[in-house]
Amino acid sequence: MNVQARSDGERPTMQGADMKLEMSRIFERQSDRALRLRSSSAEQRIAKIRLLLDTVLKYRSEILDAAHADFRKPAAEAELTEIFPVVAEAKHTMRHLKKWMKPRRANPTMAMLGTRARVRFEPMGVCLIVSPWNYPVTLTLSPLISAIAAGNTAMVKPSEMTPSMSAVIRKIIEEVFDEDEVAVFEGDYRVSQQLLELPFNHIFFTGSPAVGKIVMTAAAKHLASVTLELGGKSPAIVDETANLKMAARNIVWGKFCNNGQTCIAPDYLVVHEDIKDQFLNEVGAAIDRAYGSNAKERGESPDYCRIVNRRHFDRLRQLYDDALEKGARTLLGGEFREDELFVEPTVIDNVASDSQIMDEEIFGPLLPVLTYTDIKQAIHDINAKEKPLALYVYSKDQEKTQFVLDNTSAGGSCVNHSLVQYLHQNVPFGGSNNSGIGSSTGFAGFKSFSHERAVVANKFSVTHWMQPPYTDKVRRLIKLSVDHLT
Repeated sequence: MNVQARSDGERPTMQGADMKLEMSRIFERQSDRALRLRSSSAEQRIAKIRLLLDTVLKYRSEILDAAHADFRKPAAEAELTEIFPVVAEAKHTMRHLKKWMKPRRANPTMAMLGTRARVRFEPMGVCLIVSPWNYPVTLTLSPLISAIAAGNTAMVKPSEMTPSMSAVIRKIIEEVFDEDEVAVFEGDYRVSQQLLELPFNHIFFTGSPAVGKIVMTAAAKHLASVTLELGGKSPAIVDETANLKMAARNIVWGKFCNNGQTCIAPDYLVVHEDIKDQFLNEVGAAIDRAYGSNAKERGESPDYCRIVNRRHFDRLRQLYDDALEKGARTLLGGEFREDELFVEPTVIDNVASDSQIMDEEIFGPLLPVLTYTDIKQAIHDINAKEKPLALYVYSKDQEKTQFVLDNTSAGGSCVNHSLVQYLHQNVPFGGSNNSGIGSSTGFAGFKSFSHERAVVANKFSVTHWMQPPYTDKVRRLIKLSVDHLT
């Protein structure tokens, strides 16, 4: 079922009270279905995920066309960042779901001798998935796979900023699921606001920290649990021992993929002073290889994405202008073309600490370069900011790398690479505090949409010896038990 808050001549518009009634109707249907899904088997859930995967592949070309229509995303990049993660997530989940669903045995503690315990993974119930515009298919369908694997129903709100991709997402979901299991609601922020008024059991949101706070506030009204995948200023540290060519290649890919509109993109560089010039030469060479050696070639490159809309384009230009006004220097790039929402890969240095570009997440192809000589001071400056979603270290020195990891905090990290932590289904993906709450992908995603229910069964426990009445004998036994534990 789809409800759409836009008039495009293809589907009827539903707004206000009608929209609210429709949401409530579907929520009630999903609540009833969720009760029945609690007892669904691994085979039943796997069958749904397999059908979802097959349908994604069926509409593969439409996904690629939609990505190009929304922000001129190259087909190869869309394959890598929209199709590949969903296929990998689906296949990994199907392969391991039976094992994940099995109750996990818990060994008895001293106080629980004579009991047997296990942990059951139970569905949360009715879930809300609010997905972003930067990777619409991946960041909608990957959490949906986890929700289905855990046995839930879901109401899905894709972003209105990428309407072509949202339409394909709607088509895929409606072909696979009945509305009482998964339903799609399209529209702007008002649709999200109305959905957030419903008493969901779990909310999975991907977006900015500012909106994440709104989602968490709404969830608190119903004591709903949340998974928040947010963002922040993710630093990339390049020390004097790093393989500079490899570091430049991987940072350029991580930063300028999707035109920098990636929550785990390297937001700014922290480069050792001794190798700064040599490293920036390698960065320039890597940009030339990937996108062309001048603004004209980069603008004509079929491999370079565009900014999603005018508002974000203007925001990036304002960040850039503010940095220049405060003394920043453009080392590479700097061209903005409003008519096609083109922002050239841009590297700047001499950036003032009070520049807006050093205060907020950039989310675009602007790369500030800071330098350091003392790694402790660099770490101090990183720790003075909110915890980032990612932190990258480029170094051949294992001790220095470990020192950075031990003295910083981030949602996830890569050593000598960028972005690939998201593609590893055997490690959790998620933020910390300002960069997020909870984790996704693989088993971590399954757990996020599950309640871990403890079940303790009595066999021959003697805890009844310590129940009232508290005679002298019982008090001595309780004291003896406490003393034994200490």
